[in-house]
Amino acid sequence: MRVFTKLTLTEIKLFLREPMAAFFVLFFPTLLVIILGSIPDFREPSDDLGGARGIDLYVGIAVILTLAMAAVQVTPAVLALYRERGVLRRLATTPVSPLTMLGAQLASNGLAAIVSTALVLAVGRIVFDVPLAGNVAGFVLAFLLTAAGTLAIGLFVAAIAPSGKAGNAIGTLLFFPLMFFAGLWLPREAMPGVLQRIADFTPLGAGERALSDAMTGSWPNLLSATVLVGYLAVFGLAAVRLFRWS
Repeated sequence: MRVFTKLTLTEIKLFLREPMAAFFVLFFPTLLVIILGSIPDFREPSDDLGGARGIDLYVGIAVILTLAMAAVQVTPAVLALYRERGVLRRLATTPVSPLTMLGAQLASNGLAAIVSTALVLAVGRIVFDVPLAGNVAGFVLAFLLTAAGTLAIGLFVAAIAPSGKAGNAIGTLLFFPLMFFAGLWLPREAMPGVLQRIADFTPLGAGERALSDAMTGSWPNLLSATVLVGYLAVFGLAAVRLFRWS
């Protein structure tokens, strides 16, 4: 536990020293909420969105964006860069195990996502009067399941990427389709039925739906929870099995 704590704190310090990664994970989702909330149409109820306001939906989508940034953009690039520069090879001579290394990445990026999410929710509530989650416990559960499922995918990519550039490229290729099904460009409520069904089985689409359930006062639906646990189990185990120091 002592090694894990020390490694996690070190990863947090290194993360904060990377201005681009820190900006996009910690502040960009909030900036997106401010920009969209400044558009008058996003503050008015829309029939196309089932009577909801656009800004109400995009607060939840911004939370998903935070997790996507941390999971598939930052994590693979960092670990693959460590491998490319021989950092992992040196760590292999210490008591640090692959599980500890991956766990520290999971914890440091998870903490960054929590801070970013708190900022998104605070700005949404204070500036644009977006209601907080009607089911707080359900929101926390949905957030943790989504974070675990998406970070497991990021750790899997990090485990197989041969270099920092490859990790960044794979993460970018995954980011755009995953965020499409999470509703970044077209909210789920405005998607055709077939796209909604496909989104139900993607990690960020399932996560957005689970968070939306909690925001409206319900518990995350069983399908979304099952999908997210499935991604965590499959990609988490694969990441540990395939992780290599060099």
